[in-house]
Order: sequence, then C-alpha cells, then structure tokens
Amino acid sequence: MATADTAPADPYAPPTPQHNATLIGSVQRAMRLLEAVAEHEHGAPAKQLARETGLALPTTYHLLRTLVHENYLRREKGLFFLGEAAERLSSSGARQKRRSTVNEALARWRDSIGVPVYYAIYRDGEIEVMGVSDTPGNPAVEEWADFRETGHAHAIGQCLLSQLDESTRRDHLDRYPVQSITPYTVRDSRTLLQRLERTSRMEPVTERQEYALGTVCAAIPITVGDTAGTMAISLPSHQVDRLLPAARQLQSEVGRALGSLAISISI
Repeated sequence: MATADTAPADPYAPPTPQHNATLIGSVQRAMRLLEAVAEHEHGAPAKQLARETGLALPTTYHLLRTLVHENYLRREKGLFFLGEAAERLSSSGARQKRRSTVNEALARWRDSIGVPVYYAIYRDGEIEVMGVSDTPGNPAVEEWADFRETGHAHAIGQCLLSQLDESTRRDHLDRYPVQSITPYTVRDSRTLLQRLERTSRMEPVTERQEYALGTVCAAIPITVGDTAGTMAISLPSHQVDRLLPAARQLQSEVGRALGSLAISISI
C-alpha cells in the first residue's frame, strides 16, 4: 500500500530503456529455443537445446518451463516438442502466406488482362468469395445482393454449381431458391439446372446482366482435390466483346500457374 511518502508506481509509465532491453532479450532467447525445438521432429532434451542456442542451462530451464506453461512447448519423457500454441502460429502463418500468394496472383492477372479478378470456392454448402483484385479504373462488381444467396444469378455461382454433383446442387437450390435479380436473371431452377448440365467442364461460364445491370461476367472452373473453385472476371456490358477473350486469357494464365498455386488456392 502506498503511503504519503511513497507514491505508487505508474502502471502506464513507458518502460525504461533497460527494461526494454531485458524484455527484448527474453523474447529473443525464447524464440531461439522455439526455433531449436522446431528443428527436432522427435524432440530434444534441455541440455541439448542449451548447447544449440548458446544459452546458460538455468536460463534454458526457466524459459522452457515458461514456454511449456503457455503451451508453446510440451514436455514428454524429458524431451521438448512444439506445443499447440506454436502449431497454431505456424498454421496461421502458413495460411497467411498462401493467401498472400493468391492475392499476388490475382493482382498480376488483373493488371495483365485489365479486368477485376475474383477467386471463390464452394465449401460446407456455401459460396465463399475468397479474394477480389480490382482498381479504381476497373472496379469490381458491388455486392448489392448476397453472393451466397444469389449463386444462380452470377457467373461465380453458376460455375461453382456446375461442378457439384446433382444432389448437392439441388440441395443448394432448395436452400437458396432461384429468384429474379434483374430482368435477365434465369427464371426458375429447372431452366438453371438444364443450363448447368449443358455446361462443358472446361468452358468459361458467362452471364450477361443477370446479377447486376450494366455488367457482364465470366468464370472458369478450378478444382483442387475435392474443392470446387473458380476464377472470374467482370466487365461493363458495353465491353461484352472482350468477355470471352479475357476469360480465355485468364484460363491460360491460371493453367500455367496452377501447379504452384494448387495448395494456396485450397485455403
């Protein structure tokens, strides 16, 4: 308890340079230990980790206990392994790297073709737009009606639905019935299903003003493992003559890059 002669320490006071140096040093040593443990798939004892990191053994024991307590490490029979918290960090970092890879590819294709580029997948019964790359001069379509509920009306949804088996496709349309979005939207599920059945596996799926007046879209199918995916583009309707050539250019460029993106696009 503070007295009249002793003022309480200010908890919001900025740390001193000495305190900063101590904290940074502790973090650096802990990270060295984590990196060392990660190098040993079958675990490593404290003394070996101390030798590899150049840390004093008492410091190593102290940091190991702390890291185990925080679930960044786990200890089994005297050996240390990466814990759940470290694995979550690793998994999160890998996902971020994959997303970054996809976003870079979208931007590259956006610039080379001169159109907005979209990436979407069908997962757990839902249409999920995972990435969009556009510019002020070539803006993406505004999502004025939920993409998940209007898959029948846009090229992204139609392309994804065309890749599903019949029962999954019908289940989706039972949950999200066909409805008029614009005067050009397909009128009923029977007509839509007939259209999807006629869709060639490798041909771009196109729609003209079915989702948004003044906009035409095309989507190409991408399947990685069991995941149905698509890359799509959009253009103002007065540029409709560019739609198929641009879609085929995207298809060609995606095809060349698919090997390196196969893991990334299945995030």
